[in-house]
Amino acid sequence: MIAVLQRVSRSLVRVDGEVVGEIGRGMNILLGVVKEDTRKDIDKLIAKIPHLRIFPDEEGRMNRSLIDCGGSALVISQFTLAANVKKGRRPSFERAMVPEEARELYEAFCEALAEYVPVERGIFGAMMEVEIHNDGPVTLILDSREL
Repeated sequence: MIAVLQRVSRSLVRVDGEVVGEIGRGMNILLGVVKEDTRKDIDKLIAKIPHLRIFPDEEGRMNRSLIDCGGSALVISQFTLAANVKKGRRPSFERAMVPEEARELYEAFCEALAEYVPVERGIFGAMMEVEIHNDGPVTLILDSREL
C-alpha cells in the first residue's frame, strides 16, 4: 500500500463539480492499493500516519502529530500510485489491485484512520478534482512494505 501524505492548510475533492469531501488543517492522503495488500498493510500505515510529527509546535519545529494538532484527513483513492514506467512511455498499472478488492481495503483504511482523527474521503473509482493547499510544503511517501 502506498500513501502520499501532504500537510495541508485545507483540501477538498469534487466529483462532477460537487464538493464531496473537505478539510481544514490536516493531511491530504493519496492512497494506492497494490496487489497482495492485506489488513496488515493498513495496520502498518495506521501505526505511523496519525502519529507522524510533521506539524509545527509553538517554536515552528515539526513536533506535533495530526492527533496533537486536532487536524483532519482527506483520503483519496489513487490507483496510479501503483504505476510502473520502466518500459515504454505508457504507464502499466498491473501492480494495482483489482477495483472490487481495492475498494474494501480503501474503506477499511479510512475506517481505521477515523479511530484517531476525523476523516473525509473522495468517491472510490470516480474521476475527481482534488484541491490541495500544501502547507510547508511537507510531503511524505510511505510504502507499507518498507515499514
